[in-house]
Amino acid sequence: MRVMPGQWLAIAMLAALGASPVLAGDVAKGREKADQVCAACHGKDGNTPIDPSYPKLAGQHGDYLVRALLDYKSEQRKNAIMVAQAKGLSRADIDNLSAFYASLPGTLSHKR
Repeated sequence: MRVMPGQWLAIAMLAALGASPVLAGDVAKGREKADQVCAACHGKDGNTPIDPSYPKLAGQHGDYLVRALLDYKSEQRKNAIMVAQAKGLSRADIDNLSAFYASLPGTLSHKR
């Protein structure tokens, strides 16, 4: 297949979109951090939160979890509990947690 000169930019953009930051996450480290920080509210399995208004994290899309945690950390998303929790997370923690929860079987009804 021959790529035309104007197509290189489109190819580069598509490749960049496919490179998800969640791929860099370490599931084992994410599990450790989840046990320390998240399990008390969201449940050890990510499917059994202590309050029905708390989200189930297991099976969520990793890129969504990264964005949500970064938004809590920067206070673009408002929730006093989650802002306080996210402030203590490094970017590596966020990537690892997102990779861990994305790897779990969830009870989501919509898959992409």
